Amino acid sequence: MGSQEVTDWQGKHVTVAGLGVSGIPAAKVLHGLGAVVTVVNDGDDERSRAQAAELEALGITVRLGDGATLPEGTELIVTAPGWKPDKPLFAAAAAADVPVWGDVELAWRLRGPDAAPWLAVTGTNGKTTTVQMLASILTAAGLRTAAVGNIGVSLLDAVLGEERYDVLAVELSSYQLHWAPSLRAHSGAVLNLAPDHLDWHGSMEAYAADKGRIYEGNRVACVYNLADKATEDLVREADVEEGCRAVGFTLGTPGPSQLGVVEGILVDRAFVENRQKNAQELAEVSDVNPPAPHNIANALAAAALARAFGVPAAAVRDGLRAFTPDAHRIAHVADVDGVAYIDDSKATNTHAAEASLAAYESIVWIAGGLAKGATFDELVAKSAKRLRGVVLIGVDRALIREALVRHAPEVPVVDLDRTDTGAMLAAVREARGLARKGDTVLLAPACASMDMFANYNKRGDAFAEAVRELGASA
Repeated sequence: MGSQEVTDWQGKHVTVAGLGVSGIPAAKVLHGLGAVVTVVNDGDDERSRAQAAELEALGITVRLGDGATLPEGTELIVTAPGWKPDKPLFAAAAAADVPVWGDVELAWRLRGPDAAPWLAVTGTNGKTTTVQMLASILTAAGLRTAAVGNIGVSLLDAVLGEERYDVLAVELSSYQLHWAPSLRAHSGAVLNLAPDHLDWHGSMEAYAADKGRIYEGNRVACVYNLADKATEDLVREADVEEGCRAVGFTLGTPGPSQLGVVEGILVDRAFVENRQKNAQELAEVSDVNPPAPHNIANALAAAALARAFGVPAAAVRDGLRAFTPDAHRIAHVADVDGVAYIDDSKATNTHAAEASLAAYESIVWIAGGLAKGATFDELVAKSAKRLRGVVLIGVDRALIREALVRHAPEVPVVDLDRTDTGAMLAAVREARGLARKGDTVLLAPACASMDMFANYNKRGDAFAEAVRELGASA
């Protein structure tokens, strides 16, 4: 949407659904463009009232505790990504033929005529790390970039701010993609697909279809995971620009049009002359931090998107070396008595925990929390041979215990029935008792944290604190 069309916003009646990290900036931007903005919000609590007061001071109408009815005269709804598609507001919009956009769609439509192209990443797990790796690689190539979208800088700020970018590394959730019908990335990647957020999407098919929207209209490359056939199926179904290629990544030896690993080296056979015969070395596995299998896959996906944008091989290596992962993602806390203690509190679902467990040979696993409807049989069956012992915490720990009885009956299990502030220290002490020299004590809960902690960061902090206390008494 060129800048000449922005005048269309003058007097346009727009309803913004939801206060919060995307709703408030969207309301302010639209108001600044001359739209008549009404914000509707389900909640009516102290925080909502404070946010509403801030917007009302600017002349924006806010309706608290009424997110179901369509304000009169609405010509467009801009929704927060978390609002479920089956909400009554959207049924009313469909009946009145009113379009619904998400914050990503709004940002896409408000881009200037010479806006930076988007390299977009989605997937059940690994999105944030991959986008941060990608931004690091692009920066190493001397490009002006930022990691934006579901992380860091908001997309609206990125497309409307003073800063001029050459390219944007964009993390997109399935929610955001659902509400972004006209998004057309330069190149996109789906890292993996596992059951998640099914309460929101309604089915695995709907979830996959929303993820697959990232490939629509790609110009250069649709990047998919060879180990996850569902991602390749989504590429097949996508309607892309002529000349756009499917580019796979694999932890094995790559074929033509793929990136992979050969003898400890990340190799590109997609973006080279004569890819039937030639391969380009990009980086060593040891350049990836940490070099766990799923993280090498993230690095390959980031490299594929960067190479699709024309980045030289040396920048891939330099960017991966410069990258440091966020806290609570396979973070090595300490070694105590020859046992490594690893904090992967970010592993809040079974798919993430499975990747984490696959990175180590002999594990005392600390797991449990809020299951969010997940089942654990597949995770336990795949990881059973690596488990030295298990310490269970949290409200839904019985679900994991039952899976352990079925698939790993010989593995010793400590079931901690406590949720007080000392519970994590107790869990770490129990884990120490089960561990032998050379083992890894791994916090990879496979569950959300909110039953015991404010968020996964606080859970990881409690683990690290407990390990430090253990070290001090060792």
